[in-house]
Amino acid sequence: MSQHDFNIANQGFPAFRSDLNNALAALATVSAGSSAPTTTFAYQLWYDSTADILKMRNADDDAWITLFTFDQATDSVQVSGEELVDDGSPQLGGDLDLNSNDITGTGNINITGTAIANTDTDTTNTGNVTLDFSANQNFVLTLTGNVTLDNPTTEQVGQSGFIVFIQDATGGRTVSLGTDYETAGAAGLTLSSAASTTDIVPYVVAASGRILLGAPQLAFA
Repeated sequence: MSQHDFNIANQGFPAFRSDLNNALAALATVSAGSSAPTTTFAYQLWYDSTADILKMRNADDDAWITLFTFDQATDSVQVSGEELVDDGSPQLGGDLDLNSNDITGTGNINITGTAIANTDTDTTNTGNVTLDFSANQNFVLTLTGNVTLDNPTTEQVGQSGFIVFIQDATGGRTVSLGTDYETAGAAGLTLSSAASTTDIVPYVVAASGRILLGAPQLAFA
């Protein structure tokens, strides 16, 4: 790591070579150091080795702009969020891939358009079925036999959506519930029995292990 004022003074050859090598080393290491370079230039890069942050000098040469924060232990990098804070309407140039991470914070999310959660459409359901709430918000299940919804482990408090039950061409399929699924008055689910009928059951996750089911809306046609 090296820093330099990038001013090669008139001097003898050995000193000139040493001075030039120091300037080139500063360029190669983006002026890395625990403190900012003494001599600065507009748009100059500096790697703050104490905080592991790459910064750029602004156009007026009177402040540093944070560009990236590095984690040298995991060999990873994060783009500075400062521009998102200062920009009242940041825009993406393409799709945002969360890579299995969450967006967290306070405030509101306003969407112009449509927010679509994943829906699991499963055309063959019989026996014991466990819904994956971490991968899907909604479920469309065709019943090809009697089904028991086993207790899941992937629900998140506050999550809500719907479960659609479709009777197959035979009909008469029933749905039993694991203990994590609760209905009003502990009445369970009574669904349409006619062949090919469609029922909708809303749900909300009130707590871990408590999935509250609303009254079934029956026999859509």
